[in-house]
Amino acid sequence: MYYELYIDVFFLENFMMDSLLLFLTARILKCRCPYGRLFLGAGLGSLLTCAVVLIPMPDIVEIILYHTAVNSLMAVVGLKIRSLSQFAKAMVLLYVCAVFLGGFMQIFRPYMRYVSLFYFAAFLGCLLFLKLWKAIAYLHDRGRHILRVTIYTETGEVEVRALLDTGNRLRDFLTGEPVSVVSPETAAGITGCPEKEKGFRVIPYRCVGGSSVMKVFRVRKMCIHMEEELWVGNVLLGIGEERLSREGEYGMILNPAILSE
Repeated sequence: MYYELYIDVFFLENFMMDSLLLFLTARILKCRCPYGRLFLGAGLGSLLTCAVVLIPMPDIVEIILYHTAVNSLMAVVGLKIRSLSQFAKAMVLLYVCAVFLGGFMQIFRPYMRYVSLFYFAAFLGCLLFLKLWKAIAYLHDRGRHILRVTIYTETGEVEVRALLDTGNRLRDFLTGEPVSVVSPETAAGITGCPEKEKGFRVIPYRCVGGSSVMKVFRVRKMCIHMEEELWVGNVLLGIGEERLSREGEYGMILNPAILSE
């Protein structure tokens, strides 16, 4: 039994797949590489792959060259690698992307009679992988920035899940202190009448819809549960006009300035 290898088709197929793999890796690592450099790396990888296949050598040597020299040179040239840590991340991502695209293409290969459909499916697999990666990264970041907070008042304590939002820059216009925002439901669990609480007043603020005013009051202290518990005393809380999270993931938006003051 023997196989006929059309080297031009083999080169183009590898060039296409290597280009997609480098594109995915560059997007995930946020490497600012021009497309010309990505194509250069993909072309080099495809050319070396053809050389490894054509030159007679033991199978073990062929496997070692393909999984070390070929992929490494392709990543270094195509992604403009500058450090060892970046190289390690790029190699791991290359293999993760290759496994995903390889499995995705294997599902559709029996149903494809035209090479153009194969390339189109590979491109769709590339887009799908990016969407999945972004979704996973989003969920990871949201989970990492949602913290457990215990609010202590004169009458007791309330535990709430809080989003650490770098976009919250709200401060009291009188004292310059950072203001964290709680939902109306959370505020109702803290106090039945915020107007009677210490430091109550109304402050102006800007939002996407324009300008408005917000009720603020002080609580005795607050504990932010992180790797090390952070205690903050005499905290200013503002009451939002509506629910902060549609899914109920959190009932408070922490002002990041609290962590540094």
